[in-house]
Amino acid sequence: MDVTFIESKIKEIIVELEKEVMVILMDESLDKGRTNLHMKPLSSTKQILENALDSIRMVDKLAKEDLEK
Repeated sequence: MDVTFIESKIKEIIVELEKEVMVILMDESLDKGRTNLHMKPLSSTKQILENALDSIRMVDKLAKEDLEK
């Protein structure tokens, strides 16, 4: 499994999410409540991606350890 490739792709997605966040934060037409409504899915998505990446790294590490035994 090419964890480095997966990691780079997930990081690319996170960069795009962060760009979307900045657009929302800079939109002065949104009040605080609407800003938060727009932010929640983006922050949740980012957290899910980071958790997935951690899981992938763990699986890869365990697989490598099993191969060494």
